[in-house]
Amino acid sequence: MTTVQWTGGTEHWTHKGDIRLFLWNKPAHKNVAPAGTILFVHGSSMASQPTFDLSVPGRPHSSVMDWFAERGFDTWCMDNEGYGRSDKNRPINFDISNGADDLAAGSQYIHQTTGAKNLMVYGISSGALKAALFAQQHPERIAKLALDAFVWTGEGSPTLAERKKKLPEFLAKNSRPIDRAFVHSIFNRDHGACADEATKDAFADAILTLDSSMPTGTYVDMCSKLPLIDPTQVKSPTLIMRGEYDGIASLDDLLKFYKLLPCPNKQFSIMEGISHASFQQKNYLMVYQILHSFFSQPEPTFRG
Repeated sequence: MTTVQWTGGTEHWTHKGDIRLFLWNKPAHKNVAPAGTILFVHGSSMASQPTFDLSVPGRPHSSVMDWFAERGFDTWCMDNEGYGRSDKNRPINFDISNGADDLAAGSQYIHQTTGAKNLMVYGISSGALKAALFAQQHPERIAKLALDAFVWTGEGSPTLAERKKKLPEFLAKNSRPIDRAFVHSIFNRDHGACADEATKDAFADAILTLDSSMPTGTYVDMCSKLPLIDPTQVKSPTLIMRGEYDGIASLDDLLKFYKLLPCPNKQFSIMEGISHASFQQKNYLMVYQILHSFFSQPEPTFRG
């Protein structure tokens, strides 16, 4: 395994009570008009830097943070408690509610550090659940919300149906081991051809550099406690992003959630040729463009 080093950004630390949380920042390029501040939220089985600041030789713009920084966005990600460089000491399973609390602490730190009051928040998979719960609890801190590989009730999800078979195992302990084969299974369970092998390997290297096990809390929540989000209480402009081949959420489940979102500024995008880990897919630049279009969309001048 190659040990991965991250460069070109600045590490930051904040606290949630006495819990130490890691943040990583790549600022907007100075020669570009400021476009806003993004907080990227990782999923169940990887920390933030492997997901959002991945370098793959021969794969241009592999880091989504770099790509958005080049377009004027101040980009941030953070490791939830239990992941990556953040504290992992408490004897708990680090569930979705705990992750939303991390985002509250992280967003407060970003505001104090940069002055940004309203963030553009992107979350993927269980990170989308954390982001949506954070948006529900702190609507005043959200400018726009993007939910990728999101799940609402779990109805019609083949991935969660398989995962539920191991629910007793996840309930019995606070962490689960991961290895290279597990990282590859994230891609191969839906449609292995959606991502190239070099990217799968680089992603595995980056993840395993930071962690050899992952918390069980988000798995327990997604297998036994859905729905966790009340769409009528998500008041921000919202983008739902669903990979064509993603097995986490059925299209019907997401459309029902989408219809209940109260803000008229909402979008639903089905991403062709994408399975689950969208930023690590062959069509990743298309995903960037979909997200950029939403985050850069001007505010309406007429609302009726």
